[in-house]
Amino acid sequence: MAQPIWTPSPQRVAESNLTRFATLARTRYGAPSGDYNTLWQWSVDERESFWSALVDFAGVIRTPGASPVLANRDSMPGAKWFADTRLNFAENLLARDDDHAALVFTNEGGTRRELSYRQLRTDVARVAAGLRDLGIAPGDRIAGFMPNLPETVVAMLATTSIGAVWTSCSPDFGLNGVLDRFGQVEPRVLFTADGYFYGGKTLDSLGAIKGVLERLPSVERVVVVPYVDAAPDVGRLPNAVNYRDFGRAGATLEFTRVPFDAPLYVMYSSGTTGIPKCIVHGVGGTLLQHRKEHLLHADLKPDDRLFYFTTCGWMMWNWLVSGLASGSTQVLYEGSPFTPDRDVLWRMAERERVTHFGTSPKYLAALEKDGGSPATSFDLGALRTVLSTGSPLAPEQFDFVHARIKRDVQVASISGGTDIISCFCLGNPWLPVYRGEIQCRGLGMKTEVFDDSGHAVVGQQGELVCSAPFPSMPIGFWNDDDGSRYRAAYFERFPHTWCHGDYALLTATGGVVILGRSDAVLNPGGVRIGTAEIYRQVEKLDEVLESVAVGQDWQGDVRVVLFVRIRDGLRLDAELEKRIRDTIRANTTPRHVPAKILAVPDIPRTISGKIVELAVRHVIHGRPVKNTDALLNPGALEHFRDRPELAT
Repeated sequence: MAQPIWTPSPQRVAESNLTRFATLARTRYGAPSGDYNTLWQWSVDERESFWSALVDFAGVIRTPGASPVLANRDSMPGAKWFADTRLNFAENLLARDDDHAALVFTNEGGTRRELSYRQLRTDVARVAAGLRDLGIAPGDRIAGFMPNLPETVVAMLATTSIGAVWTSCSPDFGLNGVLDRFGQVEPRVLFTADGYFYGGKTLDSLGAIKGVLERLPSVERVVVVPYVDAAPDVGRLPNAVNYRDFGRAGATLEFTRVPFDAPLYVMYSSGTTGIPKCIVHGVGGTLLQHRKEHLLHADLKPDDRLFYFTTCGWMMWNWLVSGLASGSTQVLYEGSPFTPDRDVLWRMAERERVTHFGTSPKYLAALEKDGGSPATSFDLGALRTVLSTGSPLAPEQFDFVHARIKRDVQVASISGGTDIISCFCLGNPWLPVYRGEIQCRGLGMKTEVFDDSGHAVVGQQGELVCSAPFPSMPIGFWNDDDGSRYRAAYFERFPHTWCHGDYALLTATGGVVILGRSDAVLNPGGVRIGTAEIYRQVEKLDEVLESVAVGQDWQGDVRVVLFVRIRDGLRLDAELEKRIRDTIRANTTPRHVPAKILAVPDIPRTISGKIVELAVRHVIHGRPVKNTDALLNPGALEHFRDRPELAT
């Protein structure tokens, strides 16, 4: 049996929020004594008791109702949680009111700002008053075309304090990408910064927003946040006002409590195969799920400092900001993670005494390839947990974190998505970490792996599903009145079961290995192969910076084609091709070995940084990619088009 690479100390277990929660769950709600798997089983079998215990433990501020905790408990979709409970999202995030740091902001240029909880509440009250003066009411949409600034958090909290709906994307989205998103939900107010910094460059946002406004007539007011310029020219935009002049100074902070399943956020699918889906998430489900994940799985406490490298176009921004409900300090970073150099985030982590450092496998791989070794250069004594999501974390990256970042640190790989604005599988302060595995399935989430026949399996690859309702299931999709698009997205593969679209394996230890997206699974000779299995072998090689594997229809079957981006100054020659094939064959199976290996100078990604295998597969088969505006680097697709090597 595999040996763990990290085990929590008895003191850490004893002092964890999860231990306190388990005691409350036993004494008040009848949970059994036992290990984590026992607690997890109770949480999915007795869902009403578990989520009631979580509300109790987290101190959720609400007006309770008399209805059952869960109605239509076996309907999926269709279950109703806390039907007549009323609450306000911002009220729960702003429960703390003192001089403790709520937000610390820093950027690639070294700018630093700090807002206390008291200051944050004051700013939210002012902006919320401005929105109320415009007649903004529950259900109205407010949009942010914003960098990861404190003002973005203020705008979101002001919006949700009224019971209105927040939606955002980052300023690196192109004109059509913004319109594909905001054009569907028709916001009444739009917050934008005047520009942003990235990679040492200053980039303008007002020109892009001017083009958006010409085709977005729903916007009544534009609020411009000064960021790159102390006095931006708001006259460039119609109905625009400087953020500093918006709202009413000295306004009283008010909270409008709304139903549990009132809309809170509109999030967007990547949109690489068509117009993005507008996924509507509810107030109560989002709050409860984030409280659970922060308190019980991340073990976040009031004196902790939570950082996640993210933009406002990725759900991890929403997840990060929810840390306010724990009374902790949220560390915001804006800019490139490699500007002015590869150590910029680790200088920040040392200076800010970050306890939870959130990142992606892509960043860790780039840091390793660049020779980064924060452990030798920085005091990371405060760091307890390294969080990672965005793509599967390879076993070798667990090794890298312990060898080059911090030896005694919990590596908490997490997996979920925009679809549920949270996680199915994540870390745990009670459990050991096994190399290459996510530690556990989340409490209250009946996460399983199904084979093609819809049977739950362990130790066998299959579809990641959730076979019982959970509170953070979306309310639905925007403009999908009969729910048909929503049901088609998640419930057609297995009846009454959420099928997430990940290919995964549940291990004997209770851990989870994510093998890639189901729609990118390779199928040579009828054998299903997750792309992550190939990537983790190829990217061991120093010469390979990153790769993308797709299946090419070929002579009545499918053959595996691997595209690699090689380090500058090197080339893909016969010797390197052989080493790639030998490495894959030695560590997987002969079926994983690509039939073709081709070099490309760039690999297409979504704006949130995820490789788009499906778009590459469309291109090599001569099919159109319907929405290149969803890509960070759409020009990269041309490197895959009409490759003569794929004709033989």
